[in-house]
Amino acid sequence: MENYNSSRALILQMLKTRMAFRQALQRVLKRNNIDMTFEMLQVLSCLWQEQGVSQQILAEKIAKDKACMTNLLANLEKKNWIMRQEDLTDRRNRLVYLTPAGEEISNRIRPLIQDFYTQTGKQMGIENLNACSNQLQTLYEILSQF
Repeated sequence: MENYNSSRALILQMLKTRMAFRQALQRVLKRNNIDMTFEMLQVLSCLWQEQGVSQQILAEKIAKDKACMTNLLANLEKKNWIMRQEDLTDRRNRLVYLTPAGEEISNRIRPLIQDFYTQTGKQMGIENLNACSNQLQTLYEILSQF
């Protein structure tokens, strides 16, 4: 019973931490007058790494279903932050790119996100960060086996 209670408490703490993370990032955006949801930030963050990504790949990376992803991308298009283009090699796919306005908002956001992570790291300390990350990796590997 002790393993059950401890495992359950850990999972619940992870879920609470995930929610606190989302809320903290949304507060950072709001304080800086950036009208953007957490999900929009996730898409833009993926596009910072690689542009010309298919909608399907983006959906997998941010764990959203196809319908949610279509709506999310439509909202990003309305803000003129992204554009979708037909994939010339596979007409079933639409590839997603940042627009110049998307690049501009990204350049505003990146320093805020970097500061967010830097401040979090300073408060936790590098040893705690590494230990926590290693433990979460272990938990991920265990959960992936189920």
